[in-house]
Amino acid sequence: MTETNDTEHMHIPVANQLAVDIIDGKWAVGSAMTLEDMQSRFGVSRTVAREASRHLEAAGAITIRRRVGLVAQDPEHWQALNPQVIAWKLHSSQRKQELLALTELRLSIEPAAARYAAVRASLEDKAKLPVMALQMKQLGEQGNLAEFHKLDVEFHRQVLQCSGNELFAAFAGTVATVLRGRVEINMYPQQPAPEALRAHVAVGEAILNGDADAAYEAMREIVDEVDEALRDNPML
Repeated sequence: MTETNDTEHMHIPVANQLAVDIIDGKWAVGSAMTLEDMQSRFGVSRTVAREASRHLEAAGAITIRRRVGLVAQDPEHWQALNPQVIAWKLHSSQRKQELLALTELRLSIEPAAARYAAVRASLEDKAKLPVMALQMKQLGEQGNLAEFHKLDVEFHRQVLQCSGNELFAAFAGTVATVLRGRVEINMYPQQPAPEALRAHVAVGEAILNGDADAAYEAMREIVDEVDEALRDNPML
């Protein structure tokens, strides 16, 4: 990355920290901060401070009031499905609640998406899934987690996009943020569970074979395993 691009993105870590501060209660809801306060705290220019404030405002984390400054907003009123908001919550003290809430949402959507993909997707799109699932199984068994995680994101994206439902397809970005977020906060198993690997293969084969019920049950098993792992994790 060039020096220019570094400068262009300096507002992101500032905005990230301030958003987490609001979620964790370190920046009280309803209280204000000025651009000068931000510049002083983070040692950044006014341009960077202004960009950070715009970043926060776009997600509903703050409102900007003339002669008052940046006013922190209650996280309950932020854009809940905004990938940036999800990432902020995953890096805060509210990570367990966020992960559980998102997993419950995944349980409502992804099995249904798998069911519809089995009957609606083109043969060409269906054929990609068993291949991806077998590659994931091999990578997981080999311990190649970096490549496994990338393929996991693409597998779930493909199922959602093959559902023939544009709202399910739009949910793919949220699922990707959740999957990547679990890795970033070290809440992903160092060794994928064999049952989860087999379930991914089962989803791919069921969709390819047009077996809607089997696709639904296999995807439900995948997300159920995630839900159970999160609830039993003492680190959260």
